[in-house]
Amino acid sequence: MIKKVLLLFALLMAALVGRAQQDAQYSQYMFNGVYINPAYAGYKEQLNIHSFYRNQWTGITGSPKSMSLAVDAIANQGNVGLAFQVSSDKLGAESNVSAYASYAYRLRVGQSEDSRLAFGLGVGVIQQGLDGTKLNARDAGDNYIPVNNQNVIAPDARAGVFYSDDRFYAGFSVDNLIAQYIINKKNLSVYFQTPKAHYYLTAGMLLPINEEVQLKPSFLLKDDRGGPTSLDLNAFVLFGNRFWVGGSYRTAVKLYNKSYLQNDLQKTNSIVGMVDFYVTPTIRVGYAYDQSISKLAGYSGGSHEISIGVTIRPKEIIRMLTPRYF
Repeated sequence: MIKKVLLLFALLMAALVGRAQQDAQYSQYMFNGVYINPAYAGYKEQLNIHSFYRNQWTGITGSPKSMSLAVDAIANQGNVGLAFQVSSDKLGAESNVSAYASYAYRLRVGQSEDSRLAFGLGVGVIQQGLDGTKLNARDAGDNYIPVNNQNVIAPDARAGVFYSDDRFYAGFSVDNLIAQYIINKKNLSVYFQTPKAHYYLTAGMLLPINEEVQLKPSFLLKDDRGGPTSLDLNAFVLFGNRFWVGGSYRTAVKLYNKSYLQNDLQKTNSIVGMVDFYVTPTIRVGYAYDQSISKLAGYSGGSHEISIGVTIRPKEIIRMLTPRYF
């Protein structure tokens, strides 16, 4: 299995060409937790490949378009998780590419074989880009507006902790730990956004209704100590271990004083409808539609997101008494 993982890592590295902004937003992050937390690596205890494509705020010129591809697996009899992820997102003249390799050390805790506490670290690079040819200056000759492509590459790191058992999971993570200092040191903030540290707190559980139906509520709290704190409240129903249907409500919440923000910012953001279907026991396809409920609703045609996940099971029997639903 490790040889397969290394081969996939090499193929993904070869595809790492492009340009690079703040963290992209995905609605189906609960099916690819490694995107927000490196400690999630190896959670499914199988070779797991997952991809996203998101077209946000359709109908608005220059609206965000994001893609992500990740692969993760276990090593050392499940005590280690390994992952590699490459992401790309574009917003108007700005673009962003990032790549991270993650390592998670997974400890057995409690009496259950399914209970794990993982500590993860991810290291990688980000590349930010600005295409000056797509900018229309109000005043000709403005020295702060580039006339060609500008790019910057910076190393970065992320860290997290993740707990899971057969019915519950919780995690906390932070990213953009290094890149923000590199870009500030090079005095490049006139062209590029300084990547802020993003903090993620998430938890969820699986509640059996009967033998064929299970309910999964969860939440995700996001904060970058710059903009409003965002809260996602999610609920899914799983039918027969094959079909997910659910939704999310996204809003801003006040956890602490942010006097630098406008007082009249609208809190409500969007509602999301999602469906995910296991085409086979190892192939999952998902779709999410976000409808803005803020003042943006009159200008945007909504956001569309597609995800595909594939698991490759090893020939040997692995330790997994219950399916990995998160």
